[in-house]
Amino acid sequence: MMSDISAKDQPLSMFEYPHDDDLLAALERGVEMMRPRTLSGQRPEAGVLVAVTDNARHPEIVLTQRAAQMNSHAGEVALPGGKRDPEDRDLLATALREAEEEVSLPPDAVRVVGPLSQVVSKHGFLVTPYLGVIPETIRLSPSPDELDGLFRVPLRFFLEDRRHHTDRLSYKGKDIYVPSYRYEGYVIWGLTAYVIVELLNQGLGAEIPLRPRPEQS
Repeated sequence: MMSDISAKDQPLSMFEYPHDDDLLAALERGVEMMRPRTLSGQRPEAGVLVAVTDNARHPEIVLTQRAAQMNSHAGEVALPGGKRDPEDRDLLATALREAEEEVSLPPDAVRVVGPLSQVVSKHGFLVTPYLGVIPETIRLSPSPDELDGLFRVPLRFFLEDRRHHTDRLSYKGKDIYVPSYRYEGYVIWGLTAYVIVELLNQGLGAEIPLRPRPEQS
C-alpha cells in the first residue's frame, strides 16, 4: 500500500554548499569520517554502487532504469548493483561486478571511497551501498537484457531537495516514508532515493528531511 504526502507541505533542505565549492571533495571527506550503520540478522545480501562522477563542482550520480520484463523491480530506477553471488569475495565485489554487467563500468575505473549505511529492501535483502568516484568522461552502456535506461543526475538536484512528494509505504505493518523525485521523466523513489538522501545527510550534513526506516528502530 502506498500513499503520498504533498511536497508543498514539506520543508526544503537549507543546505549550504561547502565554501570551497568542491562538493565532491567534501562528500569524500564526510564518507571517510562517517561510521556507517550496520544491521544485524540473517538476510540475503546485496551490494550497490553509488557511482559519482569526478567533476569537483558539479558531480553527478549514475542511475539506471530496470527493464520492463525483469522479474523484480521492473521499470524502476535503481543504483547499479544486485544480490551477492557465492563467488563474490565481499559485497564490494558484488557491487563492482554488477555495475560492470549492467552498465559496462570497469571495476578498475572506480575509486572506491567506502561503504555507506546498510538498509533492508522491500524484498528482505540486506543492502550495502558503496560510494565510488568514476571519470566524468567515461562511456557507459546499459545492458539491453537488464536495463531500459541509463542516466545521470546532478548531486545538487538532491541537495536542493526538489522532491515531487514523499511516499508512505506500508511494509509488514509498519510505515516507511521515502522521498520521490522526478527528473527528466524518470521517477526516483524508494530505496534508491533513500540511499542517496541518507548519503548526503551523513556525508555532507545536508539535513534533507528523512524519516528513519523501520529496520533502524
